[in-house]
Amino acid sequence: MTGLVGALAVLAPGYTASAVPACVTPWQAGTVYLGGDTASHSGHNWRAKWWTQGEAPSYGGSGVWENQGTCGDGGDPGEPGDPGDPGDGDFLVSEAQFQQMFPNRNPFYTYQGLTAALSAYPGFANTGDETTRKREAAAFLANVSHETGGLVHIVEQNEANYPHYCDASQPYGCPAGQAAYYGRGPIQLSWNFNYKAAGDALGLDLLNNPHLVQNDSAVAWKTALWYWNTQSGPGAMTGHQAMVNGHGFGETIRSINGALECDGRNPRQVQSRIDNYQRFTQLLGTTPGSNLSC
Repeated sequence: MTGLVGALAVLAPGYTASAVPACVTPWQAGTVYLGGDTASHSGHNWRAKWWTQGEAPSYGGSGVWENQGTCGDGGDPGEPGDPGDPGDGDFLVSEAQFQQMFPNRNPFYTYQGLTAALSAYPGFANTGDETTRKREAAAFLANVSHETGGLVHIVEQNEANYPHYCDASQPYGCPAGQAAYYGRGPIQLSWNFNYKAAGDALGLDLLNNPHLVQNDSAVAWKTALWYWNTQSGPGAMTGHQAMVNGHGFGETIRSINGALECDGRNPRQVQSRIDNYQRFTQLLGTTPGSNLSC
């Protein structure tokens, strides 16, 4: 065990810990960090063990970041996986509720990764009254659950589809390889143009490094939030707009996979998403509202 957590475990009786240190310069996705460089993230200071770029400091990932302990007013860093682990912002879904929603989730999909990603889109689940905010959180997580089998799958399971997601007509082509842009993450980001657009929006080179989405939990969650907050897909609005403007859960289905599911194309898939949403709104202590189907 390293960092502040390990040090506190062996303090002599009667020792009083010093004040929490200030946070160093915040981590930036586009910055190259060398071994020994430091950055702050999620209420902690972190030290890079080796070269890294684009991987947010966290307990998971490749292990490049070493936790140096709480900084500023981040609170007790705790052990990895503790409910007290800090995240960016105050998410109205607690870690206990997240666990109830996804009891069989892959360990890659951490609650800490999700809360760390929230800073990328501060309006998410933070717009409107409490009912609206809870409904948006439930709607996002319901669609995520459907897309990943309950946060079980990190990557698309049908490998035969992998080469399909390279649109070579784009001026930048497919630099990571023809079969590199398959579905990854909570909303199964796919196609080279989506990796390019998401990377540009998030300050990450996902076009050349698409594997970041399956190797860094916070990056994976950020790509899902990017789609939810900025892309309308086959629909007429984004998932965020659908929920905060009262259009209903059905419009979020249309924006994610409406061309294949809505208007009677696949009612079973639509109902699966609705079932998730109703269960999650009940868990969060709110009502699902109207216009549930598409």
